[in-house]
Amino acid sequence: MKPPAPMPYASPITPTMKQMNRSKPMKHPMPIKPESHLKQLKEITAVLFSLAIAGTMLPPTSHAAMLDELTTPLADPLLAQPPVLVQPPVLVHGKPLPGDQEGLICSPGPTVLREPLSLADAIDLALCQHPQVQAAWAGIKIQAAQLGEARAAYLPSVNAGASQVRSKTSPAAGEGVRSTHSYYAALTWRLLDAGARAANRRAADALLEAAAASHDATLQKAMANVIGLYFDARSSQASEQARAQSEALARQVLETALKREQRGVGSRPETLQARTFVAKAELELARARGQHQKALVALNLAMGAPVAGEDAQTLSLAPHTDDDLPALELDLREWLQTAREQHPAILAAQAQLDASREKVQATRAEGLPSVDLSAGQYINGRPNQSPGARGERDTTVGVSLNIPLFDGFSRTYKVRGAQGQVELRQAELRDVQAQVQGDISTAYVEASAALRNLASSRRLLEAAQSSVDAISRKYDSGIADIVEMLNAQAALSDASQERIRTLSDWRSARLRLLAYAGRMSRSVLAADAKP
Repeated sequence: MKPPAPMPYASPITPTMKQMNRSKPMKHPMPIKPESHLKQLKEITAVLFSLAIAGTMLPPTSHAAMLDELTTPLADPLLAQPPVLVQPPVLVHGKPLPGDQEGLICSPGPTVLREPLSLADAIDLALCQHPQVQAAWAGIKIQAAQLGEARAAYLPSVNAGASQVRSKTSPAAGEGVRSTHSYYAALTWRLLDAGARAANRRAADALLEAAAASHDATLQKAMANVIGLYFDARSSQASEQARAQSEALARQVLETALKREQRGVGSRPETLQARTFVAKAELELARARGQHQKALVALNLAMGAPVAGEDAQTLSLAPHTDDDLPALELDLREWLQTAREQHPAILAAQAQLDASREKVQATRAEGLPSVDLSAGQYINGRPNQSPGARGERDTTVGVSLNIPLFDGFSRTYKVRGAQGQVELRQAELRDVQAQVQGDISTAYVEASAALRNLASSRRLLEAAQSSVDAISRKYDSGIADIVEMLNAQAALSDASQERIRTLSDWRSARLRLLAYAGRMSRSVLAADAKP
């Protein structure tokens, strides 16, 4: 046999002319025109550069709005917001209070304070202006976004990019310039896991419920605070009015004492006692006026400071009648049972506990195997690598199994930390329950005592007024002396103070009891304000 004839030398890359002539034409994909891709890349770069330049020339708010429209064109694509927050007015201003048909619409412009200030207006100002209420509402939006992130874990992630590489060879190998454009698109999708995504989603649901309940608890707390300060301001206002009335009576007694002294009926010591009583009344009036201004400033701060400067010291409060006072709706045991079932602070603490338990499950599941799907297509090379040949296309599809084997016991301590969070939330839940029950019990006892004292304070005021009238007639006739007159006026002032205090204590404790039980609403305030 003859040995095979030697083959002519051929480069491993470039075939010989003879082989090219003998080979049949092969079907190749359509070549990619670098000029067209370069033109598109330049156009996209120019558009992005123009947007960046235009963004720097816009005001900060407009720039942020433009970036928000570009990065988040859809407000809630995964429907993470609960149904109560979907309506635009509710999402902006807040949901209705328990028992109300509609929520409070807050004006976006400057606050207009109507005087005289009623309790309902003070509550509305606090719900719209107080920072804690606004922060609680922002917390709901934050947790709704966290829920959206938890739901997004079930969807694939898609990335795309383009690059241009321009290379220049060294003079030793022959000078030359090469420009390569590469494009890629990649998809990653977690198909299976051990329940980490489901646990994170349930935890996000629980945290959203906790944020909504915390917002309700903040509303009730803000209303309880405003109610207490409003009635403190009303009590101080009534005290100032009573002190002013006492000063006027003291001046009348002084004028009568001066006339009696001029006629020779009265004595000089009686006149001096009357002057002393007037000075004491002036001092008490000044002290009561200062207490009233202090109470108005505290009320203004609780409402979110709608009045600036010294104007807060001159707020006028709406009058209130003391007729047809309602009784307590439930006994203490029923109030406590209602709070345990419906109070938003307790519901928020319970939801946070549920979220902590789900976090334990998620932390455990993150250390278990998972299955991911990946797919990609690369043209002219891969990103962050040397460019490939022109027209080269690389398509990949794969399924990977991830098995965590050892992480330095980090997963163990993460689980222990999550379990510690559960114990912390359990203690916080018990603390919130004790605090709510303590507030309700205190308000119930105060309201019951004030309700019992209402009739006694009315009888005391009527008796003191009758005594002053009788002694005034005797004093004008010269039968009674100055000491009896001054004692009667002091007793009338004390009776007036007791009447004012018991009325304010009753209304404040009753409304605070509703707020501490989580049942306060604007409709309740409207019914309480009716004469």
